[in-house]
Amino acid sequence: MKKLALLTALALASAASAQSLSGTVTVWSWDAAAKALQSTIPSFNKKYPNVKVNVVDLGNQNVYDRGLAGCAAGGADMPDVYSIENNEAEVFWARFPNCFTDLNTLGADKLAKNFPAFKWTELMAGNKRFAMPWDSGPVVIFYRRDLYQQAGVNANAIKTWDDFIAAGKKVNAKFDGKVKMGVVANGQDDEWFRMLANQNNCFYFDNAGASVTVNKPGCVDALTTIKKLYDAQVVATGDWGGQITSFKAGRSASAMFGAWYEGTIRTNAPDQKGKWGVYPMPANKAGGVRAANLGGSALALPAGSKNKAAAYAFMENALATTNGQVTMLKSQGLVPSLLTATKDSYVKVAQPYWGNQKVWQTILDTLGDVPQARGTQYFQDARQVMIVVQADYIKGKYKTAKEALDDAAKKISSATGLPVAK
Repeated sequence: MKKLALLTALALASAASAQSLSGTVTVWSWDAAAKALQSTIPSFNKKYPNVKVNVVDLGNQNVYDRGLAGCAAGGADMPDVYSIENNEAEVFWARFPNCFTDLNTLGADKLAKNFPAFKWTELMAGNKRFAMPWDSGPVVIFYRRDLYQQAGVNANAIKTWDDFIAAGKKVNAKFDGKVKMGVVANGQDDEWFRMLANQNNCFYFDNAGASVTVNKPGCVDALTTIKKLYDAQVVATGDWGGQITSFKAGRSASAMFGAWYEGTIRTNAPDQKGKWGVYPMPANKAGGVRAANLGGSALALPAGSKNKAAAYAFMENALATTNGQVTMLKSQGLVPSLLTATKDSYVKVAQPYWGNQKVWQTILDTLGDVPQARGTQYFQDARQVMIVVQADYIKGKYKTAKEALDDAAKKISSATGLPVAK
């Protein structure tokens, strides 16, 4: 009886606490991520009915740029909740250590064990936790079942990048070159390079963040493969919008991205329901790793927020509950980082849009094979160098990928002050 009375008292205290939170929480985010956060608002408002949440979709680059500008201005014009990509996070902690709230002061240390350790790596500085893990970005190939079938391509037989190129030649032949195996943001972004480099256990920097490693063999193989894709004419060039336009128009037989792209395809091309499928990214060599990570984000709480308790409550409901994470998986295809959510029964459900394939099981099965990579505070410096070097290599400025990446390593070293690894 005493126990019942105590539980009742705790429940009433919790309800009173929830009722006491009020006001508006403004969230900055982008594209599908913003829509995903919006989908968690109903469950949040069941707990906190007096808090209004305003999710603002600023676009990915604009969120990053405005965050840098706001932190540089001492935290001016920042929202209550700030979306941040993992590999860009260290830029903020290193350059603006006072711009964000240490979430441990609000209880995040008690949630640490509920997420994989690697997801916290880029979100912490010393013992401080500046952001809460959100989604992961395990890379897969999304493909059009009908276009592959018409071209005589068997997705299950594509094990290596050479297989992918051979399949692309069949697609070219069937559709007179009007349908491509993928669209690469060459000259706009280097995401294909980052995915293939990560697959080959290579990245801009070593995992200690102490030296430049972009000219190591795994990265050379990655850039070489991209050139081979262009030389075989199985890929086209296009930015983010161009890639979406291409698959909506049926000019892309495949797309390679982090799993969060599931929502991008599904919501932009609802009329293509049942025509798409998913398979693991091809390996560099037969039997090689068929996994990588692209993206994956977190939520941070700017130090200047006037409504920190409500902002943290929103973050906790969206990211630290199975219901919040699975809601975002269902609505926009954001792959959960929360360990309980990755084991939710929904993961094993056949998805009608994807030809009744259990796509989340296919995607999450690759997570354990993803090599580690660290963005460091110099991620954007290195990325800007690689965007130019990759485009120049594709145009023929460099004789070999190694020559191109040696040049990239020197430029990244010059920009960051980090030595090129021996």
